[in-house]
Amino acid sequence: MAELIWEVSKISFCEHAGREVALETRLVYPSELLPDQPPRVTGHRCSQGMACNQFEKPTCVWAGTNPDYDPFAV
Repeated sequence: MAELIWEVSKISFCEHAGREVALETRLVYPSELLPDQPPRVTGHRCSQGMACNQFEKPTCVWAGTNPDYDPFAV
């Protein structure tokens, strides 16, 4: 059976949240029957995304409210 996990990709300071946040990636690891396949990325989230969703204005792509703004893009 495939395994779903949230893995921390990066830790950065967020101006919207006013603190350091963990940017997480949801990975699906293949079952033991297909061990040579790499994990698939199925989602992204921020550790403070729920708090940012309570703001009056859209914040960023990591909170899921503004797909046009990524404050952590390199």
